[in-house]
Amino acid sequence: MSIPRIGYGHDLHRLQAGGTLILGGVVIAHDLSPVAHSDGDVVLHALVDAILGAIGQGDIGEHFKNSDPQWRNARSTLFVEQVMSLATDAGYRMGNVDVLILAERPKLSAFKSRIAQTIKDLTGAEMVNVKAGTNEGCDAIGRGEAIAATVVVLMIRA
Repeated sequence: MSIPRIGYGHDLHRLQAGGTLILGGVVIAHDLSPVAHSDGDVVLHALVDAILGAIGQGDIGEHFKNSDPQWRNARSTLFVEQVMSLATDAGYRMGNVDVLILAERPKLSAFKSRIAQTIKDLTGAEMVNVKAGTNEGCDAIGRGEAIAATVVVLMIRA
């Protein structure tokens, strides 16, 4: 009997004026962006960590070092594709993905279904659920200075 594996990932980035905000591979805003080495997609970074955790392959920083120039401004979809290849090679496929995005701004309800579909397309997940919330004015997220995402995945033996 094969035991499913659960992975957990979390990411947080400060926000700055200007640039492009991408969440879950979807362009959300063109007047706000994360302070990051790559595209700073907190959703996909958390997803990568969750996948790596489920298959016991370390964390995003081990595979995509923020000091490596090849990852400068890289699309996080590339990170997901590479770790899904590792998961497949390890004999796993994606069961489901549960995402929680915390952001005071911008409002995300109009983007949740597109983010879910993009993650489903990238991972082959049977089900993807995307939730969005605020921090009710508390801390850097609540003041609109940062954005965070938490992702839990269930990987199933292929």
